[in-house]
Amino acid sequence: MRIATFNINGIKARLPRLLEWLEETRPAVACLQEIKSQDEGFPAEAFEKIGYHAIWHGQKSFNGVAILADGVKPEETQRGLPLLPGDEEDPQSRYLEAEVNGVRIACLYLPNGNPQPGPKFDYKLAWMRRLQARMRELWQLERPTIVLGDFNVIPEAKDTFSVRAMADDALTQPESRDAYRRLLGDGWTDALDTLNPRGGVWTYWDYQRGAWQRDHGFRIDHCLLSPELADRLVSAGVDKEYRGREKASDHAPVWVEITGT
Repeated sequence: MRIATFNINGIKARLPRLLEWLEETRPAVACLQEIKSQDEGFPAEAFEKIGYHAIWHGQKSFNGVAILADGVKPEETQRGLPLLPGDEEDPQSRYLEAEVNGVRIACLYLPNGNPQPGPKFDYKLAWMRRLQARMRELWQLERPTIVLGDFNVIPEAKDTFSVRAMADDALTQPESRDAYRRLLGDGWTDALDTLNPRGGVWTYWDYQRGAWQRDHGFRIDHCLLSPELADRLVSAGVDKEYRGREKASDHAPVWVEITGT
């Protein structure tokens, strides 16, 4: 069973590339971020034509997440992260959760946090606290679970082409990294890192400054597995070639392969 995540950076603009990737690689589940579409504008019919059923949580022009499943309808279990005591209402569409083939799938688009310091960075850290709370709830279910998507965190120095270039970015700040480490400390397995411990694996290349051509990328798209799923991990990788195609997203798809249905 292949489960993938892909920050598509505008589902309408990238739809031909997205359909191409789905048909060529055929993941059982595909989680999408930055669909940048309102709910009523989501192109569900295009996916149904190639055998995928979808649920989505949209927002006009920004954010938005979706879960696609091959041949089955995802059973939605949570839309948006629950608020913690003292939190204000959050209008941003960044989290969607469903059951697919006996696996709990949590798709997320974590806030970028730039510029930092400032309110956007504060929102990022608050969102990560809410994420940890939800992931602890999922942990207690003791079910095969994967939390995946664009985390907008570069976990370690080995996960970026240049420590110096990213030194002031919200993606590498100690507070961001500490929050990510706390997720792992709760017992979740970073699949791509586990199988590539030396690093040097990128999932994102900026459109600017020839980043793709120079391979100046970094790793911000992650797949975190509960113990029940980590025991079934076979492989993980990045479909890097799709970043080089015409009108591509600035992210490449990331996937894990697990044993089972």
